[in-house]
Amino acid sequence: MYRTFAIFLCLSVFLLKTAHVIAVEVDVAPRITDREIIERLTQLEYGQKNLEKQLEGLRSEMNTKFDAVDKRFDAVDKRFDDLRSEMNAKFASVDKRFDILQWMFGLFITISIIILGFVLRMLWLMQKKQTIMESTLEKQKEELAFIRTLIEKLIPPKGVL
Repeated sequence: MYRTFAIFLCLSVFLLKTAHVIAVEVDVAPRITDREIIERLTQLEYGQKNLEKQLEGLRSEMNTKFDAVDKRFDAVDKRFDDLRSEMNAKFASVDKRFDILQWMFGLFITISIIILGFVLRMLWLMQKKQTIMESTLEKQKEELAFIRTLIEKLIPPKGVL
C-alpha cells in the first residue's frame, strides 16, 4: 500500500511539473502588418472572383445540359403521345369491327328466329290439317262400319239362298 501511495505521489508531482512547462511554452504569434493583411485580402478577393466565374460557368453548362435533357423528355413525351393516339385509333377500329359483328350477329339471330317461326307455323298447320284429316277419316271409318253392318243385315247369309 505504501508502494502504491509512493507511485501515486510521484506521478502527481511529475504531472504538475509538466503541466506548468506546457503552459509556459506557448509561443506568441508575430505581428502582421497592414500591408500583409491588404495583400492577403486582395488575394482572397481574386480567388473568390475566380470561384464565382467557375461557378457561373458550371451553372451555364448545367443549364445547357438540363435544356438538352428537357428536349429529350419532350421528344419522348411526343413519342408517347403519338403511340397513344395510334393505340386509340386501333382500339376505335377494333370497336367499330365489334359493332359490325354485333349487328351481324343480331341480324343473323333475327333472321334465324323468323325462319324458325315460319317452320314452326308450317308444322303447326300441317299438324292441324293432319288432326282434321284423321278426325274425318275416323268419322268415315265409323260411317263405313255402320253401312257395312247395315248391308250385312240386308244381305242374307251365303248358305241361305
